[in-house]
Amino acid sequence: MTEINSMGGYAKQYQVAPNPEKLASYGLTLQDIVTALDRNNNNVGAGYIEKRGEQYLIRAPGQVHSIEDIRNVILGNVQGVPIRIRDVGEVEIGRELRTGAATENGREVVLGTVFMLIGQNSRSVSQAVDKKMAEINRTLPEGVRAITVYDRTVLVDKAINTVKKNLTEGAILVIVILFLFLGNIRAAVITAMVIPLAMLFTFTGMVTYQVSANLMSLGALDFGIIIDGAVVIVENCVRRLAHAQAQQGRPLTRSERFQEVFTASKEARRALLFGQLIIMVVYLPIFALTGVEGKMFHPMAFTVVAALVGAMILSVTFVPAAVALFIGDKVAEKENVLMRTAKRVYAPVLDSVMGNKPVVLTFAVVTVILSGLLATRMGSEFVPSLNEGDFAIQALRIPGTSLSQSVAMQQRIEATLKQQFPEIERVFARTGTAEIASDPMPPNISDGYIMLKPREQWPEPDKSRDDLLAAIQTAANKLPGNLYEFSQPIQLRFNELISGVRSDVAVKVFGDDMAVLNDTAAEIAAVMKTIQGASEVKVEQTTGLPMLTVNIDRDKTSRYGLNVGDVQDAVATAIGGTEAGTLFEGDRRFDIIVRLPDNLRSDPEAIKRLPISLPRGQSGDGRTTYIPLAEVASLELAPGPNQISRENGKRRIVVTSNVRGRDIGSFVAEAEQRLQQQVKIPAGYWTTWGGQFEQLQSATQRLEIVVPVALLLVFTLLFMMFGNIKDGLLVFSGIPFALTGGLVALWLRDIPMSISAAVGFIALSGVAVLNGLVMIAFIRSLRDEGMSLDKAIVEGALTRLRPVLMTALVASFGFVPMAIATGTGAEVQRPLATVVIGGILSSTMLTLLVLPILYWLAHRNDEQAGTLTPEKTPIGFNEERNR
Repeated sequence: MTEINSMGGYAKQYQVAPNPEKLASYGLTLQDIVTALDRNNNNVGAGYIEKRGEQYLIRAPGQVHSIEDIRNVILGNVQGVPIRIRDVGEVEIGRELRTGAATENGREVVLGTVFMLIGQNSRSVSQAVDKKMAEINRTLPEGVRAITVYDRTVLVDKAINTVKKNLTEGAILVIVILFLFLGNIRAAVITAMVIPLAMLFTFTGMVTYQVSANLMSLGALDFGIIIDGAVVIVENCVRRLAHAQAQQGRPLTRSERFQEVFTASKEARRALLFGQLIIMVVYLPIFALTGVEGKMFHPMAFTVVAALVGAMILSVTFVPAAVALFIGDKVAEKENVLMRTAKRVYAPVLDSVMGNKPVVLTFAVVTVILSGLLATRMGSEFVPSLNEGDFAIQALRIPGTSLSQSVAMQQRIEATLKQQFPEIERVFARTGTAEIASDPMPPNISDGYIMLKPREQWPEPDKSRDDLLAAIQTAANKLPGNLYEFSQPIQLRFNELISGVRSDVAVKVFGDDMAVLNDTAAEIAAVMKTIQGASEVKVEQTTGLPMLTVNIDRDKTSRYGLNVGDVQDAVATAIGGTEAGTLFEGDRRFDIIVRLPDNLRSDPEAIKRLPISLPRGQSGDGRTTYIPLAEVASLELAPGPNQISRENGKRRIVVTSNVRGRDIGSFVAEAEQRLQQQVKIPAGYWTTWGGQFEQLQSATQRLEIVVPVALLLVFTLLFMMFGNIKDGLLVFSGIPFALTGGLVALWLRDIPMSISAAVGFIALSGVAVLNGLVMIAFIRSLRDEGMSLDKAIVEGALTRLRPVLMTALVASFGFVPMAIATGTGAEVQRPLATVVIGGILSSTMLTLLVLPILYWLAHRNDEQAGTLTPEKTPIGFNEERNR
């Protein structure tokens, strides 16, 4: 941690409150008191002396130690009589003019905020602070307690638990599918062993490169995708071993089993390695993301790539060795009921598809086109809003509201909400600015936090969070004098740090004249309030701050021989106070302040009578003479600017709005259109959009470069795999079909496009080609053995049905828990999981039904020529087939 920022309560001071009339009667000024205190409150060192071989340090202490010492400080001498501070005013323990306060459940408290060093782990820091708090509480005076009101660890632990639950359920589903499809318990166990070993590899990389385990880093791990390579290897080994055993008519010897496994692994290795390389390569462009999206998704890309690297190494080392050693003597390739049913259904469908090629291709092309049109009508947002479990309520009052009035209004809000809603555990808030202004706010703004009880303690546990928020908004709006902005604790701060505004979207109006800016902003706000989904629309408060201005007349001051600075100093000391030294109490130090009594400094008429001393000698007898402040200055009470904001050197005003019940992308699109039609921006003035939409635009522009690069890398690897463009394009065709499924899945679930969904599409681009890669490679190997085109396509499709279904189902089922999860953090994972599941299902349909047609169309001329060109040398599989 770097600091603890405290807020609330009062800072102790020793205040000297002189009476202006008594000062004038003695010919003294406020500055004389400041000077006297400074001259009578010091320790002085005077070097040292040597005596009899010893060295004595010389010091002359002169600090004051008590209120009585301050009262006895000499100010001057009148006719031999010493004038002390007690003769011209009061000395008492007072309090600093505070700029902020803290409240909880309708009472004032002291609030401390722990600030963490950049790069530290928030969970570790929070746990260390919590441990220290327990020690501190044991040493506090009776009646004083320090309690933790907000701990980010709670949210982190909830999100981690969601990830754990999803990963555990995903792993169970994947293992169940392996058992169902492989028909061999040992083979399924060997394949499933890749999961913990690959995770060990991943965790080692995360520790080495200091990547923490969190919602993003672990949230995209799909055990189904991780074991895809192992599935292909194990399935091929089991099939070869079963065929070899059937041909020999006896169990294989150890050396024969080793040889068969070696051959099977060698056959599948190239297609496997290229398939997994493609999945890894599509994640690499994610590292090109910058800014917030980069920080969010870099850990995810790192862990997925690390897991895939580990799984790929295990697939060509551990898996073949484990199969050879532990598969057993008797290996039978049993087709269970599931696979027999799948083949029985697939065979006639494939025959029908091959006999109706134009219809199927037309349907496929129309589907892709319609999904493209669907994409243009979908909404968009930066990232789904994470449900933090608590609310943030920012209350805004009219500019000029005093701190004491703001605190009273905030206390009323807290007491009302706590009384009306038993779901609320506590409401606490910061009003104004802390002593160390790390987060400055005017006194008319309160940052409130509504902490909710666990749902099982609610009177109605089934009550939705949105319903509760709506009820709280309704109750708060009944309290007069406040405007509100509802958000979440981290989201509110996140928005402000990113774009300078705390709302979801903002229209920034730039120009020179503040009046024109205000008028334009008011017009924009009026239009935005009419747009569906707009909530808490407001204009930045830039005017209306009451200001008491002391206008000094230069002609009058020069007539009296006064400097403007002399008058300013007198006013500053009398009203604001001037620090005149420090009083130490042990290790603690307290300021000594010279300032008029509160009853005088808060009275404009008394301020007008403030004595201003004239230069000595003007009276002719050497005595100090005085004139009232009103002789050289006038007091003007008028509203002034509350705030002037600049961005890139230009003045700006911000109109902010939260978006509820619809996506940000469509909201901004409609708002832009309405503003262009209904608001005329003056010449020399312009507007830009900020908030989360600004991040969405930035990430979208980056993805427009990143995604084509990812697809180009995929095609390059496919070309390297097959050695020709034709087959590479055939496998590459799985990507648009996969994107189609992902888009339809998002549309069916009413999930808008987001950066999470975009990353899902990037991942899908790699996964979608794996099945096509395996099937095309196998069909090529059959044709190389002399089989006719039609027969090779049919037999290749039927033979690869099991690995295609297995890889598709394990990859999609691995994401099912994430797609349907409802825990903390599930909102961020849901779009990604939905895209991958929908895309894998549609790309599997392509692989099984459309890809055979495309392969036939691409190679029918080869069949007519009766030869295979040299460039089509089989690369993937050369398996023995069970004829």
